Amino acid sequence: MSRIPPGVPAPRPHSETATGPDARNDAGPGPTTPPAGGRAEPDGTPDGPRPDAVPTGARRAGRGSAPEAELSADDARRLALRAQGLLGAPDHRAGVHGMLRDLGAVQLDTISVLARSHELVPYARLGAVGRPTVEAAYWTPGHSFEYWSHAACILPIEDWPLFAFRRRARRGRGYRWHQLEDSASALATVRERLAAEGPLTATELGGAKRGGPWWDWSQTKIAVEWLLDVGEVVCRERRGWKRVYELAERAVPGELFHDDLDDDACVRELVGRAGRALGVATVADLADQHRLGIASVTGALPDTDLVPVAVEGWREPAWADPVALRETPRGRHRTTLLSPFDSLIWDRRRTERIFGMAHRLEAYTPKEKRVHGYFAMPVLAGGRLVARVDPARERGGVLVARRVGFEGTPAVARRSAPAVATALREAASWVGAERIRVERVVPAAAAPALVEALGAHAIGEPTDLPSGGVR
Repeated sequence: MSRIPPGVPAPRPHSETATGPDARNDAGPGPTTPPAGGRAEPDGTPDGPRPDAVPTGARRAGRGSAPEAELSADDARRLALRAQGLLGAPDHRAGVHGMLRDLGAVQLDTISVLARSHELVPYARLGAVGRPTVEAAYWTPGHSFEYWSHAACILPIEDWPLFAFRRRARRGRGYRWHQLEDSASALATVRERLAAEGPLTATELGGAKRGGPWWDWSQTKIAVEWLLDVGEVVCRERRGWKRVYELAERAVPGELFHDDLDDDACVRELVGRAGRALGVATVADLADQHRLGIASVTGALPDTDLVPVAVEGWREPAWADPVALRETPRGRHRTTLLSPFDSLIWDRRRTERIFGMAHRLEAYTPKEKRVHGYFAMPVLAGGRLVARVDPARERGGVLVARRVGFEGTPAVARRSAPAVATALREAASWVGAERIRVERVVPAAAAPALVEALGAHAIGEPTDLPSGGVR
């Protein structure tokens, strides 16, 4: 019979956990096999401040429960872009770690096309940051840690105390979706090895799998992941995409290594930080940032600094960072490819509401059913999502755009072509590709404009390039 780790209470019924602050992420233990069809773990210059100003088109509304400002849809979009570091001059001095603090979380994922998602996020904001610089910023001891937030995410080390509520929830649940056969022995072995030998991968601890599918974890892997869930162990870096585990007491600075904050305090602070990272957001948006319960977010809002606002076209009430409302978002827009896991667009409903793009990751959709491609990356230009590119890399320094799908009419697509070409050229340069081959363009009428804008970087022609006129 499977045992619960020593000192851990038995899991509560689902109905008891489903209303807590972590309801959307910890609504109860999953099965002892991974969910069908899914994965168990991922991985110009602005103006100065104007204290009395709200964004263009906004006006002050009443105090109390009434909105304190009414925002146009464009106001909301610009607020979101600025909060996410995609409007205004990049803060190169703060660099990748400063970006991480501002965003609050950078999602990890196993897929690597141009690069892994956690590398694409700083590239989108800071430009051609070298990968060693990115990895050093994330994994230098005392800078960050990996834990469960929106998904498996890199989080600023300063936020360790704020996830005490989730560590408690995991401990109260008793297990993830694996259980230990001999918990006392397995946990003691992991603790002793890490204490004696320092940071180790699951393989170095004794093996991550039992020989079956990827989710067929060994008892060692189950044990160390359980210790990570409850905060005894920290993932201090990824090495060859393997987690490197360290005792939390060594990895977390002493002044931060505590679980003193109660659940309400944790959620209240996370909601406030989510509001600052999003700029303007509905309750559901705020909840999705760290996968919190809707009821918990609603209860925490009155005790945060966020203020109620009304946004043109949004059916739900919204909340905004009052500091962000004091100055009109201005500055240079980034033109870039975005990872599907970028925090600007990881919430699909919010993305459609703000940008009008219904974007879905199709990597796990059967090939014959894909519309936009395996790892279609939205193209951000002029503060809007103007296209999607499904990229690949080939030997010989070639970036391949398997499909470029423009938003809007053919005329709009042709006008967007130079911006998409800029995004492709910059991405190619970043990954060391000198040439770009576009295989398909939708609508085809935009293909000549795109090829022309790519200039000397382009090789070949799209398969559906019009001949004898534009269609």
